[in-house]
Amino acid sequence: MDERLWAGWRMKYIVSSKTKGCLFCGKSDERPGPGSLVLLTTPRSLVMLNAFPYNCGHLMVAPRRHVSSFSRLTEDESVDLLDLVAVCERLLKRVYRAEGLNVGLNLGKCAGAGVLGHLHFHVVPRWTGDTNFMSTVSSTKVLPESLNDSYRRLRAGLEAMVSAPDRRKAPHRRKTTAARPRGKGHGSRTNRKGRG
Repeated sequence: MDERLWAGWRMKYIVSSKTKGCLFCGKSDERPGPGSLVLLTTPRSLVMLNAFPYNCGHLMVAPRRHVSSFSRLTEDESVDLLDLVAVCERLLKRVYRAEGLNVGLNLGKCAGAGVLGHLHFHVVPRWTGDTNFMSTVSSTKVLPESLNDSYRRLRAGLEAMVSAPDRRKAPHRRKTTAARPRGKGHGSRTNRKGRG
């Protein structure tokens, strides 16, 4: 029996005019908004929704400068990128209640890079049992939410994070000091109870 599963939404990608030039360089000059899918920019980096996501809330984090590898990033760019990956982690856990995340990047065509020459992280929310026969058997992913709805939810979550009374409220903070170690003399439970 020849069975077919229709995924008409994929045709939009197939017939769409592909971006000339670099996707991230073009997006780095655009204002955040649902039309651009850009959620947040800093002077050095940007966060945007993936237009063809693996899961709802699939984000990409990239430096604004066109750079192909970690070894070519400045220290400030490296810190800013990782700060934004941490913002994405908190945002996806807050908005989508993600139980886990896939965070990764592909450097070079043979490694699967879709945007060649411009380093970028993928931050994909995951949940227990989120894979099913659709992706395994038919290479089709079922997404229960449109990109516009995802953008609105994530933007509202980002604004809530900024206004929350949290020491990490600024999503583009540039704190580079290491966290204080926990243990004797550093506010550990043992020390507070007077047994340390």
